Amino acid sequence: MCYDVLAVFAASIVALLIRFDLNIKSVPFQYMDEVWRALPFMIIVTLVIFWLLRLYSSLWSYAGALEMMYVVSACILDTVVVTVLILLRNWGDMYPVPRSFYILYGLFLFVLVMGCRYSYRGLRVLRNMRRAGVYRRNVLVIGAGDAGNQIIKEINNSRYVKKKVVGVIDDDRNKIGNYIHGAKVVGDRSDILEKVEELHVHEIIIAMPSATQKQIKGILDICKETGCTLKRLPGIYQLVNGDVSVSKLKDVDVNDLLGRDPVTVDLQSIMDYVSRKVIMVTGGGGSIGSELCRQIAAHKPKQLIIVDIYENTTYDVQNELKVRFPELDLVVLIASVRNTNRMNWIFEHYKPEIIYHAAAHKHVPLMEESPNEAIKNNVLGTWKIVQAADRYGVKKFVMISTDKAVNPTNIMGASKRICEMIIQTYNRRSKTDFVAVRFGNVLGSNGSVIPLFKKQIERGGPVTVTHPDIVRYFMTIPEAVSLVLQAGTYAKGGEIFVLDMGEPVKILDLAKNLILLSGHKPDEDIHIIFTGLRPGEKLYEEMLMDEEGMQDTANNLIHVGRPIELDEEKFMQQLEELKEYVVTEPEDIREYVKKIVPTYHPELAGENK
Repeated sequence: MCYDVLAVFAASIVALLIRFDLNIKSVPFQYMDEVWRALPFMIIVTLVIFWLLRLYSSLWSYAGALEMMYVVSACILDTVVVTVLILLRNWGDMYPVPRSFYILYGLFLFVLVMGCRYSYRGLRVLRNMRRAGVYRRNVLVIGAGDAGNQIIKEINNSRYVKKKVVGVIDDDRNKIGNYIHGAKVVGDRSDILEKVEELHVHEIIIAMPSATQKQIKGILDICKETGCTLKRLPGIYQLVNGDVSVSKLKDVDVNDLLGRDPVTVDLQSIMDYVSRKVIMVTGGGGSIGSELCRQIAAHKPKQLIIVDIYENTTYDVQNELKVRFPELDLVVLIASVRNTNRMNWIFEHYKPEIIYHAAAHKHVPLMEESPNEAIKNNVLGTWKIVQAADRYGVKKFVMISTDKAVNPTNIMGASKRICEMIIQTYNRRSKTDFVAVRFGNVLGSNGSVIPLFKKQIERGGPVTVTHPDIVRYFMTIPEAVSLVLQAGTYAKGGEIFVLDMGEPVKILDLAKNLILLSGHKPDEDIHIIFTGLRPGEKLYEEMLMDEEGMQDTANNLIHVGRPIELDEEKFMQQLEELKEYVVTEPEDIREYVKKIVPTYHPELAGENK
């Protein structure tokens, strides 16, 4: 405020001097006298206007375009009021001061006020640059649009971000050679490798929130060869919400290299399906089960019941849901689906309307070593909970199955195929709609290949791949669960829904990409070794058996396999025999399982038929 008092005084005197060629002796006395007499009023008016327009309550070290608008508006308003004030004080005198005085006064007041406030910001930027010194990381920003502009601006202005933007990449040729906040647009994507070396880049930020996954993959395929740390903005919604900042950047991961757009579902149909209903999720503490709970909780169920035998992860999910959904009626129960009495009590007490059955042993090599446990948990556990659902009038039962149930070569896949047969059999005998949803591997799930690779890379390698030609279908956990929920809305009973997992991915390519994204070079910094196919593992997975066929649904990523005909009476008798046989802990349950599942061929594990 003291400075602004001086600024009003200086602007008034300079405005008169400029009018008379900077010769103070040539300024007529009456003009100088009028300015002196009006000066106290001018100062009061200026301070009041500046206070009303927030010029004394802004943090000028962070001043931007909005603060500049306030300064411009304050100076224009002040000039108008001062002009009216002087003319009213000298009513009848047409020219108490030269007419140019008003314009010159406003102009110089703006320069003085603006210069003071924005010089503070400039000094702060210089101080931050000095403090950061050699610790600043050179950054190449890809994308010269709105998101790139905001990221560069924040990097330049923040004292906490130890980065320096040394260049910008954009495929728009008209932008090349121009500058964004002092950072030059140095080329298009074909120049990335050259510019990284030339500008000594340490980190690449991909600021393209509106780009498709295919476009992002094209950029990443180049960037991963640079050895730089890669970060990107998660999505376009952040740009729409104005939520673009360095803090929102995420590390590029292997999901971004799948090269397909995220799966979309009809959220309203899911909302109508699960809202105001009692939903139970078995295996709710696992990777798939916990994501089911998150998405169901977001769609306002009447009550959500989580059932799991493993308390640690279940406890974590419980705490997360309590924080994210404080209004949710959440029940968390530790129980085994193999415990008949416990399941009956839960069904009788809570009366679930819809069940998502995700409880299962899923690790193929472990189950090959403990095949009896795979049958007990997967088959008998599913059978018992199916019986409870039938007995207590559950409306819909959705079981999570796997592509390994198709022509299985391992006991886990065979156990899941028996579960599908249970679902189809009971659907014909019950008022409950029983369905199964079959999909492949999910990225990042507990025990999956991606977390394993990451741990191996953190240890410095080697990264272990079972076979150079092994391929798998992949989908992210949220995508798979969204499709499971939507498949439930299509279910009329007896279907085996098959999720479209896109193109199969070579595990070797995943390993190489993860090594590159970690800033290392495959087989130079981190070695890849081949360990051989594990027990029960095959080179590829299938999604449908030949005889099942395929039917489409309203969502082109969800298909329906036609139920395979089976002798239900014989099958139920075999189940009874299996239940009695497995508890005797036989040496090899596989031979008996082959009688129930004719397509089960453990001898073909590892073969690419």
